[in-house]
Amino acid sequence: MPVQDRGTDWFLAQLKPNCANIADKNLRRLGFETFLPLDEETRRRNGRFVTAKRPLFPGYIFVAFDVAQGHWRTINSTYGITRLVSFGVEPAAVPADLVAQIRLRCDADGKLVPHAMLQPGDRVTVTTGPFADFVAEVETLSPDRRVWVLMDIMGNQTRVRVTADQLRTT
Repeated sequence: MPVQDRGTDWFLAQLKPNCANIADKNLRRLGFETFLPLDEETRRRNGRFVTAKRPLFPGYIFVAFDVAQGHWRTINSTYGITRLVSFGVEPAAVPADLVAQIRLRCDADGKLVPHAMLQPGDRVTVTTGPFADFVAEVETLSPDRRVWVLMDIMGNQTRVRVTADQLRTT
């Protein structure tokens, strides 16, 4: 039975530990299109806060190729790659819509940009935590992705720090 040409699809490759950049470089050198979405993460190290770019999906990288051409075996033997994610004999394609939506949310370097930019003065609703369903006003935005909001609690303005993903604009 002849193999039908399905065109280029996106696939997910599992990375060896701490080999995201190595695998990305080697796959590109072999002529494959890759996509490694990154997110900034702030951690406390030696008493200081350090912000670094980390893979959005630790341990995985997206790779585009035509499965009908059989190049996927080359990917499995690329330095930095453990294997392509498969269900059965052939690798499983990732829905193109999913990759396209993630790429739209990233800048040219693959860094994820926030979905909605909040501005001081915006009216928001807290969605999780002890203040869930409270309506608040954005006071200030911190570089560490924290948002200071003002809430009316028992007749007084109270300043509360939350993360941007805990808020929904109203």
